Amino acid sequence: MKLILKGGGCENTNAQYALPIELPHLGRADRTLDGVKKCILHAVWQAQGKGCSPGAVGVCVGGDRTSGYTHAKEQLFRTLDDVNPDPRLAELEASIMSTVNTLEIGPMGFGGKVTLIGCKIAALNRLPASFFVSVAYDCWAFRRLGVLLDATSGAITKWLYRDPSHPIIPMLDQSGFVRTGREIALHAPLTEKDVRALKVGDVVMVSGRMFTGRDAVHSHLMKNPPPADLNGSVLYHCGPVVVKENGGWRVTAAGPTTSIREEPYQGEIIKRYGVRAVIGKGGMGAKTLAALKEHGAVYLNAIGGAAQFYARAIEKVDEVSLLEFGTPEAMWHLTVKDFPAIVTMDAHGNSLHKDVEQDSGKQLEAIGI
Repeated sequence: MKLILKGGGCENTNAQYALPIELPHLGRADRTLDGVKKCILHAVWQAQGKGCSPGAVGVCVGGDRTSGYTHAKEQLFRTLDDVNPDPRLAELEASIMSTVNTLEIGPMGFGGKVTLIGCKIAALNRLPASFFVSVAYDCWAFRRLGVLLDATSGAITKWLYRDPSHPIIPMLDQSGFVRTGREIALHAPLTEKDVRALKVGDVVMVSGRMFTGRDAVHSHLMKNPPPADLNGSVLYHCGPVVVKENGGWRVTAAGPTTSIREEPYQGEIIKRYGVRAVIGKGGMGAKTLAALKEHGAVYLNAIGGAAQFYARAIEKVDEVSLLEFGTPEAMWHLTVKDFPAIVTMDAHGNSLHKDVEQDSGKQLEAIGI
């Protein structure tokens, strides 16, 4: 039995191509292994930091639209150090890994030399009229587990992916966050002056009131007034994991969700309600960037995959609104202390995400397959 907990952010960056196809920055991808390579490189470039890079990709060449994706995901169970038994696919995997990190998309899409940590490719039979390349992207967070079971007793005979004799090293607690002295303390509610003083690259430590809001909350706010005063607020793209405790709530995990899904709403919500900071991962688009500049707000990037770490910055749950949407989609009113994040889109029209996408696109063109 094998299990992989694949987050929605990386699942949304999966890609499927029907060859031949014209690809931005790469030209035509034909029904050849070079064409397959172009598709994989394009999928990684297109994902940017939205899938919490550095990531790994599982790939299926062939199959149909359903079996191709399934087989691609199954490749994510392979260990990073294995060698493909098919020498042609082994060569293609090695070629991808020797090339892809020159794109310099980097961790979380911030730029850097490590964008992909693994590429595993398999093949299925196909119909002559169809040539699919299916790419399943997985984030850096280690979320695999597997066991071998005795068929008679059901007892576990072997663990896969981890050695139970070696204890799991827990993620650093909040006191383990190494500070440089250059961090900027932000205390919500924020003023326009607070956020206009920030620039891309600043590391901030947020304290005070914070509200969560995912897809359902954003859609609701386009048609209804907010259940709390959002003027000067910090809005966190997060669906926390919560437990009921002592008549209240406690947050056990609070990682960011991929922000680009809120692009149709975010600019208008900033304008209407005076939101000063939006926290999420992967960045947002041109409409949000324009609203940040016009109305005086910033986008803060939290680190995907660090949900338990961020939960430790939440001192308490003050209230919850819109619980009818379900616990992940409700609006949670939180008090946080020293919640770390990075300014990646500022109130002056600058976006690290836009810059990295453009620069990595030029690198993609330079590969010249």
